[in-house]
Amino acid sequence: MSSSSITLKGSYTVRPSEPTLSEWDQFGIITHVPTIYFYRPPQNWLTPPIKIATTLKDSLSKVLVHFYPLAGRLQWKTNGRFELECNAKGAQFIEAESSSTLSDFRDFSSSSKNDYRNLFPFVDYTLPIEELPLVIIQLTNFKCGGISISMLVSHAVVDGRSASHFFCEWAQLARGEPLNRVPFLHSNMLNDGKPCNGVKEWNFSELPVLLGNLKSNVEKKRNKTTVAKVKVSKIQVEKLRKIANESWNKSSNDRSYSRYETITGHLWRSACKARGHENDQPTWLGVSVDWRSRVKPNLSKEYFGNATMDVMATSLAGDLISKPLGYASSRIREAIEKVDDEYVRMVSECIKKQDDLTKFQNLDEVVSGNIVPFYKNPNLGVISWLTLPLHGLDFGWGKAVYMEPGIHEIYEGESLILPTLHDDGSLLIFICLQEVYMDAFKIYFYEGIELDTVVK
Repeated sequence: MSSSSITLKGSYTVRPSEPTLSEWDQFGIITHVPTIYFYRPPQNWLTPPIKIATTLKDSLSKVLVHFYPLAGRLQWKTNGRFELECNAKGAQFIEAESSSTLSDFRDFSSSSKNDYRNLFPFVDYTLPIEELPLVIIQLTNFKCGGISISMLVSHAVVDGRSASHFFCEWAQLARGEPLNRVPFLHSNMLNDGKPCNGVKEWNFSELPVLLGNLKSNVEKKRNKTTVAKVKVSKIQVEKLRKIANESWNKSSNDRSYSRYETITGHLWRSACKARGHENDQPTWLGVSVDWRSRVKPNLSKEYFGNATMDVMATSLAGDLISKPLGYASSRIREAIEKVDDEYVRMVSECIKKQDDLTKFQNLDEVVSGNIVPFYKNPNLGVISWLTLPLHGLDFGWGKAVYMEPGIHEIYEGESLILPTLHDDGSLLIFICLQEVYMDAFKIYFYEGIELDTVVK
């Protein structure tokens, strides 16, 4: 039999025939979002401490079968767009030991940016994006026997609801139980051929800037920032809601202002006062809206990906300050209620038409070390985690005694509202402002409600 020769005719990279990420995954924050859970050592671990790392790694490998996009890597395309390559490269798992004890964290009451920083994995964003895992976990063992589990998940792939779904199912498998809710994986839910008619082109407006002398404003922006962690009791929340609902005209058919609309309006007004805004200062407040239930047909609650969008409540600072709380809440409600099926589809189409998305992403600022947050003086952004299953995460050795977002990763003008550990109706708020305004903010925030809680 005669030998034959082979001539290579070409080598090609074959990409998926359809997008593996939706337009919503291409837009906004594309870095990792951090959270951390702390566990005290019970007298009798259901899982021996020596097996904790093995249990976590084994169950993580199993849950990634179902949530396989998180085991992949991002790949840059062109003009700020990227795609997800489901190449099963996996998550990163880090084990660490600390000479600290859980009691060293002062019952987790501190608001210092640096208290927990070394308990989170470091992400080197100078590396090519295709080398960065989408999920990075750090298990830290304390000398008292307690542990912390910090989790970093890429916001380019999931939003808060999807990340929480992933954590809950991971814990479920770690306990030896079957998967509870299977993720609904479909990146093109809005590409159903349904036309978007009668809506004008969405306007990507620039956020307002501080009025006044440009040089002075540049110097103000260089002021050091700090994060405050404030607790609001259930009684205080209900008192604010009563004030909001009784202080602004609503028709008899309108529902009462929600906790979010009330607390966020109060945050907005307090920040304007603390920052010393002029009456004619324009200020915007960014609201992140989950649109799963706002499109027709509704997306599955298990829809896995990014299904949130930011909308802006707008006002003059003088109106916010001089008018009652209900006015601020009404501006926030107006922004939220415009997010309907037609609006979501319109924004999706407008994102698709953008020639370059890099101006809407923040990775370059992270790489350069020159963080330019989306919300900064005179604006504010308030994210709600009020409906997420944050607490009670149990991997088989009991529920977490404390959970916290990675507050060292929030920047000036950003804030976050979440329920407290005991789910008793009280709320925990993290807000980052320039240090020179923080004391005044706390005073204004607690004006009109009982000072029955310690402000850290």
